[in-house]
Amino acid sequence: MTLTRQSACKVNLLLNILGKRPDGFHELESVMQPVSLCDELEFKRGGKEIRLTCSDPALPADSTNLVHRAAAGFLRTARITEGVSIHLEKRIPLAAGLGGGSGDAANTLAGLNQLFGQTLTASQLNEIAQALGSDVPFFLQDRPALATGRGEKIVPLDNFPALRGVFVLLIHPGFGISTAWAYQTLTKYPEALNGRAGRARKLISLLQTADLAAAAQEFYNSLEAPVLNKYPLLALFQEVLKANEAAATLMSGSGSTTFALVKGQNTAEQLREKFKAKFGEDYWTAVVAL
Repeated sequence: MTLTRQSACKVNLLLNILGKRPDGFHELESVMQPVSLCDELEFKRGGKEIRLTCSDPALPADSTNLVHRAAAGFLRTARITEGVSIHLEKRIPLAAGLGGGSGDAANTLAGLNQLFGQTLTASQLNEIAQALGSDVPFFLQDRPALATGRGEKIVPLDNFPALRGVFVLLIHPGFGISTAWAYQTLTKYPEALNGRAGRARKLISLLQTADLAAAAQEFYNSLEAPVLNKYPLLALFQEVLKANEAAATLMSGSGSTTFALVKGQNTAEQLREKFKAKFGEDYWTAVVAL
């Protein structure tokens, strides 16, 4: 039996860092929005080990890969000795702040659980997901969510009325940004490191209305402080997108992807063409429904 799953990515409409914790992680509040740009995972039972292949040669297919680690965690927890073959068709850019790897890991857990007859409970899957990475639990569900703690505590939310009919323009500049570097460098920006709690609830309240313009005023990402300082090109992207009437624009996660929200697919495509006219054809872009 072969099973195929689509693995979506996300953007952070808000990523508010609230300080460093004694365990070395950062306390945060984030509003996360699924985006229908997807990798594809194909699973097949058989053999005695985990065999992972990937369409992108830049991504290791060994035990350092999150998909491989997720499969190992699932099989170990479920006490399954049978092996599995997994092929990852990669469409989401790497090191982009879009959670592609985290989504692939979560969908590996869900996919293998389906393939092996719902062996594990939702609680067990979530426990494995938390151990794999802070963003992974978000991708065990498919709705917008409030993330707290180090990002692993997920409260699913109803779809936001303010985002009805909205498309997202994603722009990747061709380089990645280390999440560890972005968080470490926050120490140079104390205001960004120790954010004001409550921003997430305020943004959620505004997104639950139909007023995207009002909600957009509350979009915020603490990690822009170090990242835009080191990579001013990303700040320039935002300036041009705003000047061309994007409803909102922000860096997602630790970057390097910039996203813009636009009402209607045609308007989003027009914004992409204006971006290309300004910056050329070299940058990866995608227009996707939320």
